[in-house]
Amino acid sequence: MMIEKADNPLGLKGELVHFVFRVYQGTGGAYPALEWVENKPSTDDFEGFRRVYEPFLEFRLGKEFDELYVLRDDEGKIAGTVALVYNLEGKDVWWVPEEIKGEKTGLIEFFMVDPAYKGRGYGSQLLEFAIQRLKELGREAYVITFPELEAYSYYMRKGFVKVMDYREFVVLKKA
Repeated sequence: MMIEKADNPLGLKGELVHFVFRVYQGTGGAYPALEWVENKPSTDDFEGFRRVYEPFLEFRLGKEFDELYVLRDDEGKIAGTVALVYNLEGKDVWWVPEEIKGEKTGLIEFFMVDPAYKGRGYGSQLLEFAIQRLKELGREAYVITFPELEAYSYYMRKGFVKVMDYREFVVLKKA
């Protein structure tokens, strides 16, 4: 397994939609939350998922993420992802509270591992990589997630602390 930087994130859009759909299936439709969709597609409806998720993914890849990293398995298939967002100025990041927007803030986003690889340490590897990369950039690592997701307790076990509740989210910071 190797972590590689995506030099052309939009060029990976098709591959990433399939990867995220595997995560969607593996979480029983809990992640990604698709909170903006009135009738969420079932976990066996790839076309329905692609229709609602692909435009959002395209926006994130093209306008939101400052860096995207993918973890590839031995066959070259995406096994995990993590994105960093640290240039917040001028971005429409409505889910980021004003209190944490600043030059020291670095958000860890789009952090997922294919359910087929769960429990093998790849998530820890990706998360540590992201935290270190943000440190190199002089940023403090933050995560904004939903409190009911399994990810919330995962981040807490990994040394993040709750900073605040914000809208339907919870804001966590690496201690």
